[in-house]
Amino acid sequence: MVTVAGLTEDRTRGWFRGARETTQLDLATGTKAGKPTGAKAAAGPQPTQAIAGTHATVQVDRDQLPGLDAAEPRTDSWAAAEPAEPVVRTVEQHLDLILAAAPTPDPIELAVLDAQGLLCAEHVVSSRDLPAFEQAALDGYAARSVDTVGATPEEPVGLAVVGESLAGPAEPSAIGPGLAHKVAAGAMLPTGADVVVPTVWTDGGAAHVGVHAELAPGTYVRRTGEDVAVGDTAVSPNTPIGPAQISLLAAVGRDRVLVHPRPRVTVLCAGNELVDVGTQPGPGQVVDVNSYALAAAARDAGAEAYRGGILPRDRRKLVELLESQLLRSDVVLISGTFAGGGFDLVQEALAQLGEVTFAQVAMHPGPVQAFGRLGRDGVPVICIPGEPAAALVAFEVFVRPAIRLMLGKRQLFRRTVQAVSAQQLLSPLGYRQYLHGQVMRHPDGGYVVEPVGGGESGHDAALARTARSNCLVVVDEDVTEVAPGGLVTVMPMLLGG
Repeated sequence: MVTVAGLTEDRTRGWFRGARETTQLDLATGTKAGKPTGAKAAAGPQPTQAIAGTHATVQVDRDQLPGLDAAEPRTDSWAAAEPAEPVVRTVEQHLDLILAAAPTPDPIELAVLDAQGLLCAEHVVSSRDLPAFEQAALDGYAARSVDTVGATPEEPVGLAVVGESLAGPAEPSAIGPGLAHKVAAGAMLPTGADVVVPTVWTDGGAAHVGVHAELAPGTYVRRTGEDVAVGDTAVSPNTPIGPAQISLLAAVGRDRVLVHPRPRVTVLCAGNELVDVGTQPGPGQVVDVNSYALAAAARDAGAEAYRGGILPRDRRKLVELLESQLLRSDVVLISGTFAGGGFDLVQEALAQLGEVTFAQVAMHPGPVQAFGRLGRDGVPVICIPGEPAAALVAFEVFVRPAIRLMLGKRQLFRRTVQAVSAQQLLSPLGYRQYLHGQVMRHPDGGYVVEPVGGGESGHDAALARTARSNCLVVVDEDVTEVAPGGLVTVMPMLLGG
């Protein structure tokens, strides 16, 4: 089934600026939408920009088509139906649809090293005291604090050294008044000792030692259970598991832990012109780079990415492949250039498996996007443009936040900064423009940014230029020009950020 909706006022949350309202725009002309006047009024409503799926000759449910009078007789195809309003969404509206459908994978138990980078999904309670025994915090002499009273470098207190302990298994020992025990960091403290005098605060004697400082009880001693006691929470739910958490889990005796798993993302590419990277492209053919780039981007976002490669051109095989990927995936991501005047093979296969809505999103590059939920489990399927630079932009805007939401992350979006534009930027009215650029620290403070390949629309597509970029420059819908020296929003593209 295909569903469409008319252009609506943006009352969703603003991605960069918080909640706001924007005036409806005629995206074809860049003018404000309002009551038509003059000849245009006499001619009736004018269509905005045509998009993929607007006049497809496929079976549709007219009840899902706003603008069609329910009393009119139903038709069986778009060709016979009254032209419908194209689906035009703001970036936030399309993003909200995707985030609302993002599944929450059930927690799984992993070995602690495999859990690195994931969020803990349980209260890890310690069954051990840390430390498990009283031990020396550094190299020195274990002694009684009362025996160090009044000690100074000028008038040291002399103690008899009655033993030595190193870190590791050792027989229990004890000291009494006027005695000391030489200890290494981590060594078990002898019974009776309540301080460790650092070696640098003594004369370093072997049989007798001169103590040069008075110490309070507990100085340089690690008490039993002072770090974590039996029954304490060692790691809380939703804590990111990094090296320190892995160290603590191992210390409390856990070699496995329950975590929120990496979402499984399958990347597929559609296009008759595509050939695999090991094939020499013929006339009119291009190498499939998106399945590699998008799988890498999904991994960088924290997902378990599967590169499915190029979709087959046989309908039966295509449907079977899609069905198999729906069974193994939490999200299916499809990159391709889809038909503008009707359903192509991929769109027909998707429609056979469920409901996918193709829409024009008020963004550039790559305004044609699609989203739906397919299969028995309603697996989210996200369709993004096939042009490589546009595909990476769409991934950053729509797919990466969904992956981080499924991971349980609180911070879904990359952090942004304000930067001074080094050159003029032009942007179509009514569209949010994303330009690949290079952002740098300015010697006088702040940031300066320059688009790679210029600020004009369409100069952002070259793969080499995209590879040189380290950020996305974001120009809002109501801005058509940014003068040199003007401020723009910049999204640094940090790996793993």
